[in-house]
Parts: sequence; structure tokens; C-alpha cells
Amino acid sequence: MAEPGPELSESAAAAAARPQGEGQAPLPAVSGAGPQERAEEAKPDLLQEDDDSCSDYGSRDKPGTALGRTVPDGNVLFPDIFHTDHLLFYERFKAYQDYILADCKASEVKEFTAEYLEKVLEPSGWQAVWRTNVFEVLVEVVDVEYLALKAVVQLSEPFLCESRDSTFTLECMQELLELKERQIPLQELWVVYDESGEFDQTALAIEHVRFFYQCIWRTWDEEEEDDFDYFVRCVEPRLRLHYDILEHRVPSGLVADYQNLLSQCEELYRKFLNVRNSISSSDSDSEVENVSMVEGLKLYEKIEHLKQKLKLIENPLLRYVFGYQKYSGLQAKGLRPTGTKITHVVSSTMMASLLQSLIRDKLCPESCGEELEIQFHSDPLAAVNACYEGDTVIICPGHYVVDGVFCIADSVELEGYGLPDDIVIEKRGKGDNFVDCTGANIRISSLKLVQHDAVEGILNVHHGKTTLENCVLQCETTGITVRTSAELLMKNSDLYGAKGAGVEIYPGSTCTLLDNGIHHCKEGILIKNFLDEHYDIPKITMVNNMIHNNEGYGVVLVRPTMPSDVKDASVERTKGTTQPTQSGDGTACVEGFRQEELPECVTDELELYEQAEISEQTEGNYEIANELGATSAKKSQMHKKRLSELGITEADDNLMSQEMFVSIVGNQFKWNGKGSFGTFLF
Repeated sequence: MAEPGPELSESAAAAAARPQGEGQAPLPAVSGAGPQERAEEAKPDLLQEDDDSCSDYGSRDKPGTALGRTVPDGNVLFPDIFHTDHLLFYERFKAYQDYILADCKASEVKEFTAEYLEKVLEPSGWQAVWRTNVFEVLVEVVDVEYLALKAVVQLSEPFLCESRDSTFTLECMQELLELKERQIPLQELWVVYDESGEFDQTALAIEHVRFFYQCIWRTWDEEEEDDFDYFVRCVEPRLRLHYDILEHRVPSGLVADYQNLLSQCEELYRKFLNVRNSISSSDSDSEVENVSMVEGLKLYEKIEHLKQKLKLIENPLLRYVFGYQKYSGLQAKGLRPTGTKITHVVSSTMMASLLQSLIRDKLCPESCGEELEIQFHSDPLAAVNACYEGDTVIICPGHYVVDGVFCIADSVELEGYGLPDDIVIEKRGKGDNFVDCTGANIRISSLKLVQHDAVEGILNVHHGKTTLENCVLQCETTGITVRTSAELLMKNSDLYGAKGAGVEIYPGSTCTLLDNGIHHCKEGILIKNFLDEHYDIPKITMVNNMIHNNEGYGVVLVRPTMPSDVKDASVERTKGTTQPTQSGDGTACVEGFRQEELPECVTDELELYEQAEISEQTEGNYEIANELGATSAKKSQMHKKRLSELGITEADDNLMSQEMFVSIVGNQFKWNGKGSFGTFLF
């Protein structure tokens, strides 16, 4: 039996706690020891409680690695193999940090890995399935070449092989093994399951090696600067990124960018190695060699540039700051080359009665006034991606689960055929926005959008106008964001569940909210600071909305602290608040009537109570309009002052007449944690 290694069990999963912060794995204290000594000194007991042994990628609510068995795919009856590709983040983290790599440099990775394998890998007597892209065959391991990371194998009896090509007979496989000197890379072996537990560590060790060289190691790592701990510099950030991608914490566009950059870098590095080898093998100072050197330098510069981009994405902090231009891919298609407009019908299954109703109400020439060209889809995301300018998407009742972003860059219409609760689109993928709108005139109606465990908002209006009507939005982080120069018309809709603001309104945007419910969010509506001289005043209309049960304010304005705020605060403290606040309908709010007067008449009590309740619900309209109007006036004064400092005495009337509100009427504010309206000063 081999020496026990990092046995990752259910008890380890249960005992583990949260690891250190991003990119801050501890540096081992020993720096001058050899690989074996350093690896030995870095070994903690995985079965004891360790605050650094887990991560936010889960351990408490998921089982640890109790190695199970899995049946290989295919027609050949191979024996069951160990199921090892389901390891959790912290299990791989601990194995690489404490058992395999310790504080090694990139140039020492292979040596450290060999030392680890010598301790945990059974040298012979176990079976495995040898897998390639072409065939699978059952083999028996008779020896292990640790430094080469290879196993010496022979074909098992009886001969079991499955391949895409029937030419892989017993004789062919024997010949292939002879050509390889019977040495197979450990990465290509999947250990056959054994109930005794004797080969559990062998299966885990091979899994760690396979995962490392498939997902962590880069061919150029050995040529990187070797002064830093390889685990901290490369392994940990790449491992975190891998699990962030697995758990859909990274936007799909960023994942595609990363894979594309990685492929480009690998291709260029292969070319660079070929050029470098051609130069080193030549002894002459010919013109051809000089050209090769110039070509090699150009390739090297390109590779370094790509490597820096990869590092930005691998770094969990920098990937969102520098690594990804989020909306660069939203390019409008314009009209279809043929000039036609298509109606896309989305339905997973369709009953005959539904089809008849759909044809009668939406698709027949009599109802729409023209002959329609129709395309059918089972996935709403595929339907939207197929749209051109002027297309319509009709989504039939059903529950649709999508993995990706609805990027709507053309003027299209998404319409649910039925009630919103019957047409549910659920988002899978934590890292992406749900809907991104940049089209000139987009209309979304009669849909229910559902988010789970998201890190991005549910709908972003970046440019153009988006109309949202009769929709239900079950949010996770931010709800709807209306960016600068964009326009949102939202009516008869229900929005709830946002851990940020239900609606975020940026400077210079236009936002019209009519007859909506916004509730159970962190804040109901958040209006971004617009006092900066570069910002335009947003145009906001709020009519007959019910804003209730939000944790903070119903509406909150974010703006910088002004000198007048300090003066107003001191005056308020001096005078006290003795005047009743005027409500939206001009009546005074009853803030503190004496209880001893109430018993005189039940009718008077009820009238007084109702008056107070109505005032509480509607006073926010006046308060919001008053405060934001005053803030708008401050901006106007600041603008006049700047023009005066520049020597301009007569300002442009268009600049000075920007109005913030069209109307704030009939909104009701109930049971918001901090009140109907607040100002966040910074």
C-alpha cells in the first residue's frame, strides 16, 4: 500500500470553513528547502477544522468527496470507474496548496508533482480505462514512471475496446502500445472502481494531475518570472475562475472572450516556439535568420499582450474593472436583406386549440392586416437572436429556462400570448444580465422574468426607448436600470425582490412609470446624482404607482452634500419641526393628535384615522417633487454661476429651462422601512 495522501471526505467538507480572500493564499514560511521538505512541511490534516479550507463555492450545503462510481458511456461493457470530476473548489484548493505544489516555482511543478505521486499512487496492480479522442480500452498498470507522469500498462484480459473505427483490433492496440513503449500519460487513465478503498487515493491523485494540466497549467508558465510562489500567482486565480464559470458567476461574453484569448495565445506560442527552435538550430547569420528573429520578437510581443489580458480576467477584482467591455457586442442588424419582417412564434409544445387561437388572434391576415412570414422556435433566446429590425416575437404559455443574455439591439417586440404568470422566462447563469436593450424602440409585454442567484440586474436600457407593459419581474440584484440618454416607459407591471434598487434612474435619462407595483426591494426607486456639470437632469414621470414594503425608502435621491444642506440642518435643529407636512392633495398630515380627544366621538376617530392614513400614503408625492425640484434649481444656479465665471451673462434658454418632472401624481407609499422619500448625501 502507498502512503496515505489528501483523503478528502465528507467530514472534511462538513468541518471546512471559509478560505482566505481572493488571491491571498498564505505563503509558506520555508523558502530554501527542497521540494520534498517543503511539501511535507506544508501538509496540514484535512480532517481537522480549518478556517481556510473552504470557499464561497460551497461545502456546508453540498456533500464532500465520498468517491462514488460511474458507468462509462458506450456500448462496450467496461467495468465501473471512480467518479472524481465532481470535486469542490476547496478540495482542489487544499490538495494543490498543501499536498502537491506548496510554495514551488513554475519550473519545479513537475518535480513536486512527482514527489506527491510517489507518496499516494499505487505503483501497480490496478486497472484503468485508457481514453483518447479515438478509442477507449481497458488496461492494467504494472508500473509508474513518476517523473514522466506516465504509467506502464498492458492490455487487460479479456480485451475490451470501443472506438470510432473498427480497425482497432487487439493486434493494432498491441502495436500501438509497443510504439509508445507501453507508457501512457496518467491524465488519460480513469481508474476502475474498487469497493475496498485501496485505490481511492490513486484515483484522486490522477484526477488532480489531470485537472491541473487540463485547466490550470499553461505551456508558457515555465518561462514566466520564477521569483514568486506559483500557487499564489497562477493556480489560485485560475482555479477560482474555473469554478466561477462553472457556477455561472462570470458573464457568458467574458467566458467566450477568455476562451478565445487562451486559444489565440496557445496558437501564437506554438508559432513562437517553432521560430525560436529554427533560430537555435541554425549557426549562420543569414538574412533568413534575421527575418526569423524579427518575426519571433513580434510574436513575443503579441503573446505578452494576450497574457496580460488573460491575467486581468483571471484576477477576480480586475476582471470587472478592466477585463471586459460589457456591451460592445450589442450591434444592431437593421432591416433584413430581403426587406421582410418575420413573426417568431415560441412554444415548447402546442395544443391544437392554442394554435387555432393564436392564428385567429395574431397570425391571420385579417387580424394583422397583411400576410405574415412565420418562424417557429422552442427557445425564446434563439428567437430573439434571430430577429431583425421590425420583427415580432410571440411567446406562448410555458416555462422557459434560458442560459444567456437577451441582447436586443433592434426595434423588436416581445409579446406574451396570455397572462404573465403563464409565460415564465427563467434565467440560468449568475454572471449575466437578463435583458440588455439598445434598440430605438423595443416593446416587451405580458411576460414574467425570473432571476435566481444572479449578480447582475434583470433589465438594462442603455440606449433608445424600451416599453415594458403588463410584465412581472422577479429580481435578484438590481431591478431595472435606465442609463444616460435612454428612455423607459413602464406601465401596469409588478417588480419585486431586488437586493438593490427596483428602478435605477441615471442622469440624462427619461423614465415614465405608470400604474406599477414596486415592492420588497432594498430601495424602491433610486435617482442617481445629476448635479455634476456634465450631467443632464433626468425627466421623470410617476403616476398612480404603488411603492410599498421596501427595506429602505420608497424613492431615494443620491447627491453630494451642498453648503446649504449644512445651513438648513442647523436651522432645523434651532427651530424644531412644528409645522405639519403638506400632502400631495394639499391637506396637512396629522403627525401627533392627542389620544385623550379620540373617545369623544367614534366618527371623529375614524375620520381622523382615515385622514392620517391617506396622508401617509400620498405625502411622498409632494415631498419627492419638492426635494427634487429644489435640487434641480440648485443645479440651475450652479450652471449660471459657472457661466458667469466664464464671462457669459446671458445663458442659453434651452440650457436653463431643463425640467426634471412631467408629473408626480397619485402614487401611494406604504410600509417602506425608512419612509416614502430620502436623500443620500455623499
